[in-house]
Amino acid sequence: MSRRAVITGMGVVAPDAIGTKQLWDLLSTGRTATRTISFFDPSPFRSQVAAECDFDPLREGLSQQQARRLDRAAQFAVVCTREALTDSGLEPAAADPGRLGVSIGSAVGCTMSLETEYAVVSDGGRLWNVDDGYAVPYLYDYLVPSSIATEVARETGAEGPVSLVSTGCTSGLDAVGRAVELVREGAADVMITGATDAPISPITVACFDAIKATTPRNDDPGTASRPFDRSRNGFVLGEGAAVFVLEEREHALTRGAHIHAEVTGFASRSNAFHMTGLRPDGAEMAEAIRAALTQARTAPEDIDYINAHGSGTKQNDRHETAAFKRGLGEHARRVPVSSVKSMIGHSLGAIGSLEIAACLLAMRHGVVPPTANLHEPDPECDLDYVPLVAREARLGTVLSVGSGFGGFQSAMVLSGAEGGPA
Repeated sequence: MSRRAVITGMGVVAPDAIGTKQLWDLLSTGRTATRTISFFDPSPFRSQVAAECDFDPLREGLSQQQARRLDRAAQFAVVCTREALTDSGLEPAAADPGRLGVSIGSAVGCTMSLETEYAVVSDGGRLWNVDDGYAVPYLYDYLVPSSIATEVARETGAEGPVSLVSTGCTSGLDAVGRAVELVREGAADVMITGATDAPISPITVACFDAIKATTPRNDDPGTASRPFDRSRNGFVLGEGAAVFVLEEREHALTRGAHIHAEVTGFASRSNAFHMTGLRPDGAEMAEAIRAALTQARTAPEDIDYINAHGSGTKQNDRHETAAFKRGLGEHARRVPVSSVKSMIGHSLGAIGSLEIAACLLAMRHGVVPPTANLHEPDPECDLDYVPLVAREARLGTVLSVGSGFGGFQSAMVLSGAEGGPA
């Protein structure tokens, strides 16, 4: 392909980690950021644990007006965008605004503000006919998830393609994949891309309680997220964001940018099977993996690390194990695999981008982050899931995958930049 897409900047807001340095400190040491929910009284709920971000919008540089106006998910996105721009050395004011775009992912949009404001206009749920006189003037922004992408565009002055991708738990991969496509096809030279979600609210917790997808292991929150472990019994809800500066490679080289990695392959498939269920053979994820590898012109044996979806539900971890075997053949038994959800929980649409950030940091440091809390592997999850302790390894090419309700299956290949500035 003549136009190539590279990542030159990244910014992160994650549980117990504001910024990429703190995130790597957490992941490389195998610490967990899961705890009892503190945002509201969780006692009425089956699952009472989550991975919360210790985030103060004013401390992170937002104005009082932004802190009041923006939903928490939008706040995360703006703060991450600023860090990513600083990391990349890109000055948006010096860029052609028509060649600068935005692609942000989010599964549930402005859930926290929507729920809070509904409680106000309905007088705590007492009124069936709500009183709009109590509504904040920007309530409509909370209803429309694309407002998050609009805020990022406003922050950067982007006048090129601007969109929000919402494909459930694969949103963070799919939004970046969309940005890659726009750069390759020539619609933009620079894309601000990534994903954000702040879903830790009563309505979200109640929804996952209803289908028993989240863990009821409330007595030991720090070890509640247990991907691939025999004792796993559901995922731990999380929140956070990761945003990247994605550039056309020659554009990045011309301005002397540091290149973290190139996105060499991306593919997405659907199982067209069940809203929350997964086929046990992992066929659709395997097909996404094969298609991404084909696009990247990469053989299975060239993959040095797999960042798994690894949610910690019984069906996902078995489905994913089968998909790796089907998609990578015998190499699946040799390549290290790990799930960072064991440490930072599952932030729905945001997690795919946070996992891309984890891959970039792993490639930089030559270290595979571990799967925390993996003490007794499920016999059906019989691959090298890097239990408990990080592992040094040369990581030239990595694979990150995602699986989402609705049957979404996505895969992305990231390769070390060749020929770029050190």
